Amino acid sequence: MRMYDIIERKRDGQSLTSDEIRFVVNGYTGGEIPDYQVSALLMAIFLQDMTEAERAELTTAMVESGDQMDLSAISGIKVDKHSTGGVGDTTTLILAPLVASLGVPVAKMSGRGLGHTGGTIDKLEAIPGFHVEITSDEFVDLVNQNKVAVVGQTGNLAPADKKLYSLRDVTATVNSIPLIASSIMSKKIASGTDAIVLDVKTGAGAFMKQFEEAKELARAMVSIGNHIGRNTMAVISDMSQPLGSAIGNALEVREAIDTLQGNGPHDLTELCLELGSQMVVLARKADTLDEAKERLTENLNNGKAFDHFKRFLASQGGDARVADHPELLPQSPCTFELLAKESGVVSKIVADNIGSAAMMLGAGRATKESKIDLSVGVVLHKKIGDAVNQGEPLLTIHASTTTVDRVKEKLYESIIIADGVVDTPPLIYDTITE
Repeated sequence: MRMYDIIERKRDGQSLTSDEIRFVVNGYTGGEIPDYQVSALLMAIFLQDMTEAERAELTTAMVESGDQMDLSAISGIKVDKHSTGGVGDTTTLILAPLVASLGVPVAKMSGRGLGHTGGTIDKLEAIPGFHVEITSDEFVDLVNQNKVAVVGQTGNLAPADKKLYSLRDVTATVNSIPLIASSIMSKKIASGTDAIVLDVKTGAGAFMKQFEEAKELARAMVSIGNHIGRNTMAVISDMSQPLGSAIGNALEVREAIDTLQGNGPHDLTELCLELGSQMVVLARKADTLDEAKERLTENLNNGKAFDHFKRFLASQGGDARVADHPELLPQSPCTFELLAKESGVVSKIVADNIGSAAMMLGAGRATKESKIDLSVGVVLHKKIGDAVNQGEPLLTIHASTTTVDRVKEKLYESIIIADGVVDTPPLIYDTITE
């Protein structure tokens, strides 16, 4: 088998066989196939696409290139959730204990934030004492005991994906649906869960800015998951404005606590109930999405989800008192209100710019080596469609310094106020089940 022939076949629009795909992935991961030949193949895939079977084979080969979590010792159907990223996306902190409160095992492998997209691990580490450095056996035991645990991603999970992504990043082949879908799904499948719910974002703060692109990606990932034997569903949700109100690690933990007590922002609560309903149905703890949503809502209202959150924190060394006393979370020394310069209706909040402003404060990482300030960020007081009077606070800035003029300028540029009625964007655009 020759790499030259494989490149030629894909260049001409032909489908690659399972053996050919494995030859490429194993050869490149092992250092036997040079960058320039794999670069040529990536561009051929970018231009010619891949069939559903090819995408599934590519994903499987990447999964098998490294470690795979063995969760067979966990009783029940293990369900995971993955978001394609956004601004103020606090869903995991709420979903994990909420879904677990119905007896669904949630064995979550999460990562750290990069750029304006926050990471679940960073948010959890804003809670004093909480740690994700646990062994595989401890992870399994915690899920069996509490139905929920969160662990950091292992260093050797889908190494082929890491190597291929680095090459895609410098060859203008990042924005390829089969390559994006197989990259995301390889890590989800390697993490060992039985079923996967995907939250695919669309809008200014998302990787996929346009709805049709997001829908194509969602369909591709659902197809891959189901091809490989993982029951997979997807929701396409809005990220034209930040989800919820808080952007920043400790601030988002506080918002998650409010939501688990039934007092969270409407959009964050609704999205968690939608995603959670899919997780519950895939775990066969409810027959319909409506039944699942009703049971989840009940556990939000009766305190069971909140109690489960406290148990989850304590089981991984976290100070569970934070749940009842969020003032124990890291707090910034300086706060500033951003006041509206005019009256009207908020017509636009550019999510990625809000995320960039939070990064300027220190809430996010420019590189993997960057240090973050867990206390800083932004809390919105207005969302799209809300009326505002001149001089009224649009948001509150939580900062570690009194010098925030550049941040204020960025925020003013990101919030547009108009006259008349403004239509609010839908929270959920579509649901993909097969």
